[in-house]
This record gives sequence, structure tokens and C-alpha cells, in this order.
Amino acid sequence: MPESVDTSGAAMPPLDSGVFELDCEREADRIADFLRSGLANMHKRGVVLGLSGGVDSSVCAALAARALGPQRVLALLMPEQDSSADSERLGERVARELGLRCVREEITPALRALGCYERRDEAMRSVFPDYGPDWKSKLAIADGAAGRLHFFDLVVRDPAGREQRRRLPLQAYLRIVAATSFKQRIRKNLEYFHADSLNYAVLGTPNRLEFDQGFFVKNGDGAADLKPIAHLYKTQVYALARHLGLPAQVCDARPTTDTYSLAQGQDEFYFALPWWQMDLALWARDHGRTPAELAEALGVAPAQAQAVYADIDAKRRSTAYLHMAPLRLAAGAEPAR
Repeated sequence: MPESVDTSGAAMPPLDSGVFELDCEREADRIADFLRSGLANMHKRGVVLGLSGGVDSSVCAALAARALGPQRVLALLMPEQDSSADSERLGERVARELGLRCVREEITPALRALGCYERRDEAMRSVFPDYGPDWKSKLAIADGAAGRLHFFDLVVRDPAGREQRRRLPLQAYLRIVAATSFKQRIRKNLEYFHADSLNYAVLGTPNRLEFDQGFFVKNGDGAADLKPIAHLYKTQVYALARHLGLPAQVCDARPTTDTYSLAQGQDEFYFALPWWQMDLALWARDHGRTPAELAEALGVAPAQAQAVYADIDAKRRSTAYLHMAPLRLAAGAEPAR
């Protein structure tokens, strides 16, 4: 690919994975300083995090153990009836290899009591009337690979193994998402319970792609006291995972939501492209690279690259609310006497 030139006349780097090159040792030290100073400012003794076995939470756990010592990091495993048993086993293995104290909190009873599954299933039956507790399901972007993220499909599998897919009406989609968001919020409640009990801070685990594009639940996995990798692209998080010696299963894992009973990749549910392409698209958007350059780098049509840029911008607008602190009215003038 020919080099681009910025407005100052300087050559811009080729649009490829080289833009994510990272001095992992230096970055790990920088994050360690951030964690130590953050805890000192908060007067906290250590950190709590939910450990799913995915690359983001595993890297955060390893960085925290390196910065603070494993005795000051509490890892929580918080499975529920739809989450993967493999994820729990991998999370437990990561905690064991890092020497972390690990607590298991089964959240299915709490979710049942809140009506998480009942509310979700009721919405799904508005699309598939026969849907029942022994069915499996997930949400999937319709035409996501083409960059058109305007609606969602509901994918279900009945007990006989037959899979069906239908368009989700808006109200059913909103209710399903609202119900499943109980999962992230219950987990965060438990993280803060343990943090408050120990005078610890809560560690958030989003990477830059998730943080920028609003791929989190407000007051759920979006809530935290420290977010040590929110500035790093997913590509860089994987590089850190390898540098920190995390298990190959972590370093090679495909990102999933682990929210629905059918396996679901993040690109199925939210992003227009697989994560490594979305990383490059986000970097390119932020560095003024044209849709034509992105199209050439990804091997897609220019129209699709333009649609991906439009989707990045649309997500930033629509999820700005997730980043907002509560609004409050400024104090008015003192009443006249």
C-alpha cells in the first residue's frame, strides 16, 4: 500500500497491524504505576475483579498481580445458567496460575429472583411462541458483515437441535437486552460487595474498542474505580497476554459475550467486523485515514469501509449516554430577603 501523507507533509505509517506495535514490558510497568498511584489516591488496599477467563479480564488480573502482588487481588468467578463452563474453568486456571485468591459466586438464583430469564423468555416468545426453558438462543446482527447495523435477529435452537432465525421487533429487542443486563449488574454488585468488605477498589476490564464503542452495560460491567486497559486496542491486549505468559487458551480465544445460551461472538452481537479488523478501522478513523485506505487494508469494498466508519460514529453518538455522569442542576441564586 502506498504511504499516506498528513497535512504537514509527513509520511503516515502503513495501515496494517504495525500501528499497534507495543513495548509490552514498558506498558506493563506504566499500568503498574497507574494502579499503585490510583489505589493510593483512593486509600484502598487492593483490587477486586470479575474473572471470566477471557483475554481482557485475564490480562487485567495479571497486571494487577504484577503491580500489587497476588495477595492484594481478589478474583471473582460469577457463573450463571447460560454462561460457559469452559470460561469458568479457564478463569479458575488463570487465578490459580497467578496465585490469586478466588471466590465463586453463583448468580443464577439472584437472576431468577429478579425475573431475568422469565422476562427475557417472554420477549422471545413474542417472536417464537413455542420458546421454552429447554431452548437455546442468542441475538445476532442482521447484515453485520456489510456494515449495516440497523436491526437484530433472534436465533433459537429447539430441543431437537433445529435452528431458526427471525427479525426482532424493536420492543422485543429492548426487553431482551434489558433483561440480560441484569447479569452484568448483579456481577458488579458482587464485585462492590467484596471490594467494600476488604477496602479494595473495583477493577474494570474493557479494552479501547469496547470502551470507545459503548460495548458495556451502564452500572454493570461499565462501572469500576480503575480501568487499566481502556486505552489499549484489543490487538495490544492480546500482545500483553502473550508477554505476561497467560495460557494459550486465553491468548488464542475468540472474544465472546458469554451472555446467551448459544455461543455468540462479539462481532455477531455488536461490531460490524471481527475484532482485529475493527481495531484497525477504529485506529484509521481516529487518524484521519480515508475509507478507500481502510478498504484496501481490509480487502473490502470502499462502500463497506465507509459504512464501518459511519457505524463507529453512530455508536459514539448513541452510547455517549453510557459514559455520562449523572446530570444535576446547578445551585440557584440565594432567595431575596
